[in-house]
Amino acid sequence: MSTFNPELPRSAAGRHNPWLVAIVASIATFMEVLDTTVASVSLYHIAASMGVSYNESLWVITSYMVANALILPVSGWLANTLGRKRYYMISVALFTLASLLCSIAPTLEWLIVARVLQGIGGGGLAPVEQSILVDSFSEKKRPQAFALYGVTVLVAPAIGPLVGGWLTDALSWHWVFLINVPVGLLSLLLCYYLIDEPPLLVEERKRRLASGIRIDYIGLLLIIIGFSALQLCLDRFDLYDGFDSHFIIVTAVIAGVCLSFLPLWEWFHPLPMLDVKLFKHANFAIGSLLMFLIGLLVVSTTQLLPQMTQELMGYDAWTAGLTLGTGGLFIMLAMMVTGAIASKVTAQRYLVVLGLALTAFSMWYFSQLSLQIDFSTLMWARALQMIGLPLILIPVAALSYRGLAADKSNEASAISTLLRNLGGSIGIAWVVNLLHQRTHLHYERLGEHVTESSVSSLNLTSVAEALYQQARIISYLDIYWIMAMVALALVLLPLLFREK
Repeated sequence: MSTFNPELPRSAAGRHNPWLVAIVASIATFMEVLDTTVASVSLYHIAASMGVSYNESLWVITSYMVANALILPVSGWLANTLGRKRYYMISVALFTLASLLCSIAPTLEWLIVARVLQGIGGGGLAPVEQSILVDSFSEKKRPQAFALYGVTVLVAPAIGPLVGGWLTDALSWHWVFLINVPVGLLSLLLCYYLIDEPPLLVEERKRRLASGIRIDYIGLLLIIIGFSALQLCLDRFDLYDGFDSHFIIVTAVIAGVCLSFLPLWEWFHPLPMLDVKLFKHANFAIGSLLMFLIGLLVVSTTQLLPQMTQELMGYDAWTAGLTLGTGGLFIMLAMMVTGAIASKVTAQRYLVVLGLALTAFSMWYFSQLSLQIDFSTLMWARALQMIGLPLILIPVAALSYRGLAADKSNEASAISTLLRNLGGSIGIAWVVNLLHQRTHLHYERLGEHVTESSVSSLNLTSVAEALYQQARIISYLDIYWIMAMVALALVLLPLLFREK
């Protein structure tokens, strides 16, 4: 039964406590964001059990990311057309069913198809949750609500490899997907009884359907082709040797053409599939850029840190995962503290400035480390990085919607989530490519200082391995320094936010 709230007419809480609704909406979203990283540690096991190569098993990740990137741009339109609650429950149901299909997959082809369905279902969860939070909380309480959302966005990717590794080692890779089924069923049950479809949204949907569903077919086609090509290009960039590959060149050109034409087409279309005019709103445009940065910093370092510790410091997968998992604990504490502070601070943009400065400092600190650091130093360095991120995410999420038309929350949430995910995909491709380039550069430079007399008593193979190890660690540190500069370059951007 719907209960109209005159102060929050678009609230999904109805007669229930909005915090209860926010927690319910976060369950499936946390599961979906977790799934973007949890499967990565199981690829060797999947490849071995199905008799395929590791490179072939990478399509398990690629297929999910491509399907996810496809559905995100249109999730706002789907939520408006189908109804927010209905679309959310359809997404949860599809994600849950696809997870079951993944867990019983007998072949790689089966698993890839199931992952595509999982990506389509998962793509609608985070944008709708964000829309629910915006509509169910007043501007004063939104920072605390977005602190809860921040747990799904920042903690889930951090603990994903840890959870995936434990499930794979203790049980089997099938449980990486099977664990989603009971969680998904619980989420469906709670959503059905606790999440409301407010009368205002019902009336808006009736008016929209009464005027006829007019689909922007050109926009939809540009989105499908453009974002699919972009995700394929980014995900396969390193595996296919970058722009030396015809596949990468073709997908990059297709993505460039489609995504260049897309905003022009959508700008002038009366009923666009992707409402690019939202970027006319200054706060939303600034917030979207910063959400892209969050995706780039969080996802790229989530891959970079365990890779560095396993490759150069001899950590096993579990210990390497702990460096991320402990950071997740710190970020949960930072979320709660930041949410409480942001709800009481009137000038929230200064919190974002502080968060960017802390993030830049933490990345710089990482760039000063060496191969001799112990686990505790590494853990505290990661914790320092995590503490700064809530100071960016929570105020940015709240400020981005300030002054935005209330009926645009679905579209705005979809675009914001899309840019955050794209930031992560671009970040990974950029970091992996840069790591190879810098390693080759430093290896050549270090090799110039090696003479015959200096290696006369040593094995040449040992010298080459030592040179590579030194070149590799310097390259990792270079990347952290570059990311510090990226964060520092944007440190004053939040001052452009309009608080009123």
